[in-house]
Amino acid sequence: MGEVVQVRVVRKNVRRWKYEREASEQGFGRIAGVDEAGRGPLAGPISAAAVVLAYPIKGLNDSKLLTEDERERLFVKIMNGDHAVGCAMVSHEEIDGRGIQQANYGAMMLAVQQLSPAPDYLLVDGFRIPGCAFPHLRIVKGDQLSQSIAAASIIAKVSRDRLMHEYDKQYPGYGFAKHKGYATVEHFAAIETLGPCPIHRRSFSPFTVQLDTAPLF
Repeated sequence: MGEVVQVRVVRKNVRRWKYEREASEQGFGRIAGVDEAGRGPLAGPISAAAVVLAYPIKGLNDSKLLTEDERERLFVKIMNGDHAVGCAMVSHEEIDGRGIQQANYGAMMLAVQQLSPAPDYLLVDGFRIPGCAFPHLRIVKGDQLSQSIAAASIIAKVSRDRLMHEYDKQYPGYGFAKHKGYATVEHFAAIETLGPCPIHRRSFSPFTVQLDTAPLF
């Protein structure tokens, strides 16, 4: 991505631009929204994205409230506009080794580090990031309140969903293209029939229960 200068003057009636405007009024110039996707699934990586929007984009919202077609359309707009985008994934092995929360923080910081020039302020959905060198603001339900965070949520989710479609081809029978690794009835049934596959998070239930109780049987 080329250098992007954060817009400083934006119409006050632009939806979900309050936090960007307030940070700009405090003197910050490159304001990045940060969000993740994939904390809860039983399989696959956690994905995070950081986005510095050059201008507001109509229709941005929490990726979970959009249809797949809407997410894909907005993904293309974000990636092909004059915006700066960083996206990173932390694997299921690292999630098992570090724990989901540390993996979450790690994915977010990796995404932020991909932005060049670096941002000078972060708007983060739901979390304060321990040890983060950048000033940042934790916003609960930020993907519904900030365009920058909403953009990050879309990049993170679409990127992860596309990867889960690839995993569906590698590991047929689990339904990854449909449920993306989340704990659905279909997914549990596949695990019961086929057992875990290489991308399952062994530190998550039901695998922890199986591992802990296996010696008893």
